[in-house]
Amino acid sequence: MVDEEDLALIKEAAAREGRPESEYFREAFHVAALRTRRWDDDWDIPRLDFGGPVTDEDIDRAVSDGVADAE
Repeated sequence: MVDEEDLALIKEAAAREGRPESEYFREAFHVAALRTRRWDDDWDIPRLDFGGPVTDEDIDRAVSDGVADAE
Protein backbone atom coordinates (compact mmCIF):
# COMPACT_ATOMS: atom_id res chain seq x y z
CA MET A 1 0.00 0.00 0.00
CA VAL A 2 3.04 2.28 0.26
CA ASP A 3 5.15 3.24 -2.73
CA GLU A 4 8.57 1.68 -2.22
CA GLU A 5 10.37 4.84 -3.39
CA ASP A 6 8.42 6.95 -0.89
CA LEU A 7 9.21 4.49 1.88
CA ALA A 8 12.90 4.62 0.98
CA LEU A 9 12.82 8.44 1.21
CA ILE A 10 11.23 8.24 4.65
CA LYS A 11 13.85 5.76 5.81
CA GLU A 12 16.66 7.98 4.50
CA ALA A 13 15.21 11.09 6.15
CA ALA A 14 14.72 9.29 9.45
CA ALA A 15 18.33 8.08 9.44
CA ARG A 16 19.65 11.50 8.38
CA GLU A 17 17.65 13.43 10.98
CA GLY A 18 17.76 10.88 13.76
CA ARG A 19 13.96 10.67 14.01
CA PRO A 20 11.85 7.52 14.17
CA GLU A 21 10.11 6.64 10.92
CA SER A 22 6.84 6.52 12.87
CA GLU A 23 7.00 10.31 13.38
CA TYR A 24 6.89 10.85 9.63
CA PHE A 25 3.90 8.55 9.29
CA ARG A 26 2.13 10.25 12.20
CA GLU A 27 2.66 13.64 10.49
CA ALA A 28 1.40 12.25 7.18
CA PHE A 29 -1.76 10.89 8.80
CA HIS A 30 -2.34 14.25 10.48
CA VAL A 31 -2.08 16.07 7.15
CA ALA A 32 -4.42 13.53 5.53
CA ALA A 33 -6.91 13.99 8.38
CA LEU A 34 -6.82 17.77 8.05
CA ARG A 35 -7.54 17.49 4.32
CA THR A 36 -10.74 15.56 5.05
CA ARG A 37 -12.24 18.17 7.38
CA ARG A 38 -15.42 19.87 6.24
CA TRP A 39 -17.45 22.61 7.86
CA ASP A 40 -21.21 22.92 7.56
CA ASP A 41 -21.35 26.60 8.50
CA ASP A 42 -20.76 29.42 6.07
CA TRP A 43 -17.44 31.10 6.60
CA ASP A 44 -17.60 34.69 7.73
CA ILE A 45 -14.83 35.98 5.50
CA PRO A 46 -15.06 39.75 5.10
CA ARG A 47 -15.00 41.22 1.63
CA LEU A 48 -12.58 44.06 1.27
CA ASP A 49 -13.28 47.05 -0.95
CA PHE A 50 -10.11 48.69 -2.20
CA GLY A 51 -12.06 51.27 -4.21
CA GLY A 52 -11.25 49.63 -7.52
CA PRO A 53 -9.33 46.80 -9.10
CA VAL A 54 -6.03 45.78 -7.53
CA THR A 55 -3.20 45.50 -10.05
CA ASP A 56 -0.12 43.31 -10.04
CA GLU A 57 1.93 46.45 -9.38
CA ASP A 58 -0.23 47.26 -6.32
CA ILE A 59 0.44 43.80 -4.93
CA ASP A 60 4.19 43.99 -5.68
CA ARG A 61 4.39 47.39 -3.95
CA ALA A 62 2.48 46.16 -0.88
CA VAL A 63 4.70 43.08 -0.55
CA SER A 64 7.88 45.15 -1.02
CA ASP A 65 6.68 47.65 1.60
CA GLY A 66 5.84 44.83 4.00
CA VAL A 67 9.25 43.23 3.56
CA ALA A 68 11.01 46.58 3.99
CA ASP A 69 9.03 47.26 7.19
CA ALA A 70 9.96 43.83 8.57
CA GLU A 71 13.69 44.43 8.19
